[in-house]
Amino acid sequence: MGRKRAGDRVVEQVDTGLAELIPDPDRAGSWTLLLDGAPQSHVDLTDPTHLEFEYVRRLAAAVDLIAPAGAPLRVLHLGGGALTLPRYVSASRPGSTQRVSEVDGALVELVRRVLPWPSDARLRVRVEDARAVLAATREASYDVVVADVFAGARTPAHLTSVEYAAEVARVLRPAGWYLANLADGPPLRHARGQVATVRSVLPQACLVADAAVLRGRRYGNLVLVAGRSAPPVPELTRRAAGDWFPGRVVAGDELDRFAGGAQIVRDADATGSDPPPPGLFSIRR
Repeated sequence: MGRKRAGDRVVEQVDTGLAELIPDPDRAGSWTLLLDGAPQSHVDLTDPTHLEFEYVRRLAAAVDLIAPAGAPLRVLHLGGGALTLPRYVSASRPGSTQRVSEVDGALVELVRRVLPWPSDARLRVRVEDARAVLAATREASYDVVVADVFAGARTPAHLTSVEYAAEVARVLRPAGWYLANLADGPPLRHARGQVATVRSVLPQACLVADAAVLRGRRYGNLVLVAGRSAPPVPELTRRAAGDWFPGRVVAGDELDRFAGGAQIVRDADATGSDPPPPGLFSIRR
């Protein structure tokens, strides 16, 4: 491995690109993970409930609201990064059983070495492809499936199809929830297609994002919450509106209009999500 340090910054080639771990100058014990220049995770080793990235706070809000506070959950994380959300769930819902699937084994070892997570027999991290993990998982075995998978700042094609979504639905318990981080920009082709595709198997859903992203004015993250029963839209709306960077929740007829005309994605014609515009990401180093 070609590895070097610049001050406390760690730079290392991993399986999926060039990883950088950069200390946060404003928060002691906090680090940002970048892959090929794109921010992937932010972790506060002293306070795992501090969530720097707005889309992670939206995912966490959904996790907070889908079950009584503090109740343990069974969670499958597709995509690991620096394990920001698994650390949050361990802290906010002690006793939760979590499995993290991360395809990049070198990244897992880098994070384990530099940003170790607390020892917890209920938190298992495995080097596996997300789709293969779903195929090998028992029916109705998880309360939550979280998808936050990117390769080269794009969601891989095989994790965008209705066949994939059907596997997610199969491993969820009847009252379970699918939470997905969708990254997209104008004209939101990928996000609209994902809403239509996921709702074909998990029909009750909402979308949480920045208003400018929802209007197709800029590239950004949209969090999809989908299941078989109505999501907690009023509570999610309050949480999103009160965030450091306020967001909106789209549900019901508005979500129908958002996805209107979008085709369901199938394995045979699936493509990766649209890449971010050049020069979008910058971070203090």
